[in-house]
Amino acid sequence: QVQLVESGGGLVQAGDSLRLSCTASGRTLSAYAVGWFRQAPGKERDIVAALNWSGGRTSYADAVKGRFTISRDNAKNTVYLQMSSLKPEDTAVYYCAVARPGARYEYWGQGTQVTVSS
Repeated sequence: QVQLVESGGGLVQAGDSLRLSCTASGRTLSAYAVGWFRQAPGKERDIVAALNWSGGRTSYADAVKGRFTISRDNAKNTVYLQMSSLKPEDTAVYYCAVARPGARYEYWGQGTQVTVSS
């Protein structure tokens, strides 16, 4: 069992930056692939960024490429999502999730709200 807690969300203006954190307990994150997802009101939850278990491969949604960076600190059992040049359309609840290699995302955090004003 893995417990995930996100933090770092808030209200910012367009063009600002935020760094989200996802800290795990119960298991070491180094054994899992990690993803950041977001869900805006009335929309489906979409993946934003992903990092494979070894940390050597990342992927990003087209909407955030060049602006968001996913990274992990295994010593702190924490994954980050650095977000820059934020836009109002980035407003959503952001969730982190983990998956064993080759498996579906199975553990989720409770989410953190990011609101970007224009």
